[in-house]
Amino acid sequence: MPAGHQHLTREERIWRAVLYVTSGLVLFFLMAPIFAIVPLSFNSGTFLTYPLDGLSLRWYNAFIASEQWMRALRNSFVIGISSAVLATALGTLAALGLTRADFRGKGLVMAILLSPMIVPVVIVAVGFYFFFAPLGLTASYTGLILAHTALGTPFVVITVAATLKGFDENLARASASLGAAPVETFFKVILPLIAPGVASGALFAFATSFDEVVVVLMVAGPEQRTLPREMFSGLRENISPTITAVATIMILVSVVMLASLEMLRRRNERLRGIRST
Repeated sequence: MPAGHQHLTREERIWRAVLYVTSGLVLFFLMAPIFAIVPLSFNSGTFLTYPLDGLSLRWYNAFIASEQWMRALRNSFVIGISSAVLATALGTLAALGLTRADFRGKGLVMAILLSPMIVPVVIVAVGFYFFFAPLGLTASYTGLILAHTALGTPFVVITVAATLKGFDENLARASASLGAAPVETFFKVILPLIAPGVASGALFAFATSFDEVVVVLMVAGPEQRTLPREMFSGLRENISPTITAVATIMILVSVVMLASLEMLRRRNERLRGIRST
């Protein structure tokens, strides 16, 4: 028996078992849709039913062979990467200003920056449409990238601000005392130390754009259809098993991003441990 369990009473062991069972049931409830979708993507039949007619990669081949799906995939990556880059730059600068400066209305500024995470996305999408329409930014890549940048920036602000909480300002002061300019201090001293937080924010911003559909429905045109938008249309107009293949690919992308975030979190903890010694 593990050393931590030797001194538990009978009641504590029962509650621990109940906690494990409940956590397992909740995890199964959350993972059940994934367990249901992934096998269907390998079904050789033409209907989304169980039991499977057989195993086949026909729907993955149909996805790759479809110009419509490939265009949606390209749009998702182009818009996602572009908006993630902009959100990372803006969010990092905002986090630096909010954590290092002390001014009246700081809480209000932070609330405004984080509002895209709090306000219902439908309201945000309608607001983007009425704001972009007079400027001619609807049905354009520029408008959609700017909209997704606004949605992704709050995630960058939160992750970078959290990383800056453990940053030793004496390092920046030492760099300045040695004659380094503020920009040089940022790129050579500050950025390498907060890089895990910046990278995590960039991944969150990309994931937000890659999975977003409501703003795309309101702002994008036919040429800016992304994977979620194409899946939404397919579910409404023509339910094809190709959608399950696309969903499986998106699940795989999400798993890769989550694994990357975990690696960055561990690296950030190691860096904090090194700085604290």
